[in-house]
Amino acid sequence: MIWSKQETLSREEMESLQLERLKETVFRVYEKVAPYRRKMDEAGIRPEDIKSLADLKKLPFVTKQDLRDNYPFGLFAVPKDELLRIHASSGTTGKPTVVGYTKGDMDVWTECVSRIACAGGAKPTDVAQICFGYGMFTGALGLHYGLENIGATIVPSSTGNSEKQLMYMKDFETSLLVATPSYALRLAEVARELGIDPKTDLKVKIGLVGSELLTDAMRDEMHKYWGEDMLITSNYGMSELMGPGVSGECEHLCGMHINEDFFIPEIINPETGEVLPEGEWGELVITCIKKEALPLIRYRTRDITRLHYEPCACGRTTCRMENLSGRSDDMLKIRGVNVFPSQIEEVVLSVEGLGPHYEIVVERDGYSDKLTIRVELANATDSFKELEAIEKNIKNKLRVVLGLDAKIKLESPNTLARFEGKAKRVRDLRKG
Repeated sequence: MIWSKQETLSREEMESLQLERLKETVFRVYEKVAPYRRKMDEAGIRPEDIKSLADLKKLPFVTKQDLRDNYPFGLFAVPKDELLRIHASSGTTGKPTVVGYTKGDMDVWTECVSRIACAGGAKPTDVAQICFGYGMFTGALGLHYGLENIGATIVPSSTGNSEKQLMYMKDFETSLLVATPSYALRLAEVARELGIDPKTDLKVKIGLVGSELLTDAMRDEMHKYWGEDMLITSNYGMSELMGPGVSGECEHLCGMHINEDFFIPEIINPETGEVLPEGEWGELVITCIKKEALPLIRYRTRDITRLHYEPCACGRTTCRMENLSGRSDDMLKIRGVNVFPSQIEEVVLSVEGLGPHYEIVVERDGYSDKLTIRVELANATDSFKELEAIEKNIKNKLRVVLGLDAKIKLESPNTLARFEGKAKRVRDLRKG
């Protein structure tokens, strides 16, 4: 189901609408947001210089540090009494990034999530269980309002207490699950421990997963637990831009459709800032062109992807971003080699005999980096020959993918940490 006709605009119609909204946004931000005005003045750019979409690249970038430097409301374009909602990041690495929403912003947010939910297979008849944490995190309430808007029945179960989550799923006949990929796997794992087969004893047929990178290998792993007929789609967003609803996959699983009438995407070289041609991998930059409270312009997401503009078989004509290959700030530099955690995940999940849980540990041994991968066995075994074969298989595959060696530590089942929210897979002990 396609929710909005704006998802099927021609490229000419979409770009005309984007330019109109971009001009209005730049003028408003220049007038109302002093830090933006200073940035533009320093770059020698005036609002009237933006005459085409190609002029977007003349505008300065905005980063998460700008939000922290202007904490809490310094980048807002409206007075505080016009805000209907305030959210914020956890602030575990410093000041939290604060985001706000007017009534108009809330309406846009609901519209965007309704679109990506429908693209991901959601229907008014669904019972949608939301296993994101409610609170200052935008994920739960974003999906809540969008799914409710299309008519789905909401089970706002939040995170934690997996046994009770499964009781709700069974008793309420949940058909749609909202969760991180890692928590969806954890729920299936607990279900099996309780003697519940997610494939046959539960009615979950749609997974709207987000807040974490979804690799093809992780999707395949979810199918093993939940069934091959479960439609698992990834959706994308971040609090600074709005929350969930920036983009989402349709049933064809060929990239996440971006709500382009609200967000203009660019791909840049993360080191030089140069805008890259269509189809090239680089850092995603997003400009918000319909936000009232916090209209970020050229926000550097640090996420690595690429864009495709040809129409999709689903009927949508919006630009699609490929599922993320990682983040530029998550990239590990190990003995001169650039390593993304997603590369390691693909290898781990491709090896027979391993479960989906792993941890990456990087240490410094003298002047050299040491990479250790802790991986959990699917089943306990005392067979030295079997363990040796698994370890050798992982090492060989990692050497091919990464071009370097790693130490492999095979752990017993149920040894590694489980996560109800975003999984933390990397411990870089070289820092600090």
